[in-house]
Amino acid sequence: NGLIKENPTFVLLLGMCPTLATTTSAINGLSMGLATMAVLICTNFVISCIKKITPDMVRIPVFIVVIAAFVTILQMLMSAYAPDSINQALGIYIPLIVVNCIILGRAESFAAKNSPIASLFDGIGCGLGFTLGLTILGSAREILGAGSVFGITLLPETTNILMFILPPGAF
Repeated sequence: NGLIKENPTFVLLLGMCPTLATTTSAINGLSMGLATMAVLICTNFVISCIKKITPDMVRIPVFIVVIAAFVTILQMLMSAYAPDSINQALGIYIPLIVVNCIILGRAESFAAKNSPIASLFDGIGCGLGFTLGLTILGSAREILGAGSVFGITLLPETTNILMFILPPGAF
């Protein structure tokens, strides 16, 4: 359901901070979407596995700690293996995945109530939907602002509207 019917970006309007700030290009949108998807999948699975041993009083703080752990791992892996251009473009937005309402929302509404396998697939579906949304928005902004998508020139340089590839261009 998260891919089209309940797409986090277009239908549920969740994750607007990374959507607006990081989608200055198709590659940035794709990278942020994949990063968020990785955290979402891992978080959903782990939270579903520990749901029975987590007291209701500390449920949300436990969810946030689990999310933060996976974001920390992701950030270390990205620092070690991702190209510098991606790390610089996404910058502060990777740590902000911790407070992304998509991840916490799916943990609370789905992973805490369903099996680990169902939660894993829910994370994949919502993550793919979010990645698709960010990539589409990033592509549109890159085409309008730079006349290219994924580095492939589509429009002559004279038609570019640079505002679209700047962070305020999302508004």
